[in-house]
Amino acid sequence: MGKGQRAVQAFRSTEFIEKPRDRDGLVLGGNPFKDAPSTSASLLSEKSAVLLSEKSASPAVVPTVSKEVIEAGLKDEPSELESVPTFILVTTYLSFLMLILFAHARDFVGKLVSPEQYVQLREQNGYAPMVSDFESLWTRRLYGRIRDCFNRPITGVAGGRVNLLERVSHDFNTTFEFTGRIRNVLNLASYNYLGFAQSHGPCADKVEEAMREHGITQASSRVEAGRSKLLVETEDMVARFMGTESALIVSMGYATNALNIPSLVSKGCLIISDELNHSSLVSGARLSGAAIRVFRHNNARDLEKQLRRSISQGQPRTHRPWKKIIVVVEGLYSMEGEFCKLPEIIELRRKYRFYLFVDEAHSVGALGKRGRGICDHFNVDPREVDILMGTFTKSFGAAGGYIAGSKALIDYLRLHSHSAVYAEAMSVPVLAQVSSSMRMIMGEDREHALEGQQRLDQLALNSRYFARRLAEMGFMTMGDPGSPVIPLLLFSPAKIPAFSRECLKRNIAVVVVSYPATPIITGRVRFCISASHTREDLDHALEQISEIGDLLMLKFHKDKVQPQHLKAE
Repeated sequence: MGKGQRAVQAFRSTEFIEKPRDRDGLVLGGNPFKDAPSTSASLLSEKSAVLLSEKSASPAVVPTVSKEVIEAGLKDEPSELESVPTFILVTTYLSFLMLILFAHARDFVGKLVSPEQYVQLREQNGYAPMVSDFESLWTRRLYGRIRDCFNRPITGVAGGRVNLLERVSHDFNTTFEFTGRIRNVLNLASYNYLGFAQSHGPCADKVEEAMREHGITQASSRVEAGRSKLLVETEDMVARFMGTESALIVSMGYATNALNIPSLVSKGCLIISDELNHSSLVSGARLSGAAIRVFRHNNARDLEKQLRRSISQGQPRTHRPWKKIIVVVEGLYSMEGEFCKLPEIIELRRKYRFYLFVDEAHSVGALGKRGRGICDHFNVDPREVDILMGTFTKSFGAAGGYIAGSKALIDYLRLHSHSAVYAEAMSVPVLAQVSSSMRMIMGEDREHALEGQQRLDQLALNSRYFARRLAEMGFMTMGDPGSPVIPLLLFSPAKIPAFSRECLKRNIAVVVVSYPATPIITGRVRFCISASHTREDLDHALEQISEIGDLLMLKFHKDKVQPQHLKAE
């Protein structure tokens, strides 16, 4: 048997898929990747690896998805926010009202008893305060009391488990002191969808090799001395991965939106944005000087109304036609765990001829049979989307972001975008991490051709299993099936910090979110699922979360769940 034949046999191996699994398809016990084949080769050539280009790849060389993932995908249903009991809504509003009233009362008494503590909120030497006492009330009186639930310091890599630096406060979270102890906790808080956040393994080895060969950084912007062979090769790989003609890499994810949108639109243009878009998209839209209109979240019908009104009326006062109309959406909304309705938006794009900007920060690498994001998930040709944006922080264990699209678009951005002209070029270690992890997902790493697809399968299975078990326990969750971000609604402001602290007591790290990041009545906890989580990790977390749910009375749908579903499987 020749070398090429051995490579084919290894690539088509079912060794990983045939491991012992439960009825949800999860690997029973251990690290799902430690026994993966280490000597397999990829047969993908440069030409055949181009995805959804004018000459698309042959189906024979595209990695297949496990049977469990395909069957689970057939059961997808539209995600809708479940009906909330009226009693829960009323008590939530009353709780916030009481908190605000007590906060104002404390401020009133405090200004009389200890005026020196409010100096920064008073006029000084003829200068007005930076913020008024009313504007800072939320931060000082509400957020400050639960600050121990946020910004917890860690050390080491935030993988499936993470080392947390223990801290205490003796002044109601005004200041903190480190105890010197380190706690190893289960990590359900970090965006590490495919488990590439590792300090060892093939990606870490590639990073070390790249640093020895290329150094650390070019210490310059791209247009001066920051353009390198490694940067150009990685950009070409991103373009092939996304199925576009070209791509531009930016060293900071937030800046990928905030600095590139102003280069695409300006005064006389119109941006139509989803009401729940990320703040980086909002910042970029505001910096551009273009007119901004908002449509209801994930509502294609309302988007069409905005388009018809905008096209028919034109610009304000002059009623001249808009120079450009660009619709901005996200592939996966991380606060809601919902997918954008891309097929419906594509139909509107064909009808009204606007430009479409899709932010795939959370969906690239995490969605789709091949991890190509929301286009892959809905089987949409990437060429139907004018601008594809994404980041390398969530699925690739790196940093920064990219813009992918036509060659003319990317060439224009390289000359006009502040991220290319003024910002520093991406450093060598980060480029090596992006390149190595992406090659693994694409099956181009000869020594680890199977591992990328294994991670994609494991993430899809973990996400569906965790969400299903939470629903069976009676919790009220949000999001679409298969989303790696699973929000669980807490509602009451008192339950938000209580849930976080109870999880920490049980050595589980979670992220709780409340107003103003969410509507005031839908405070929630977001569970971030990773391919690095094993069945034991998930079952342990579910058992502890169930106990906390009983303690805090969070199982709003418990009466609707059949008793046998509440038993451990």
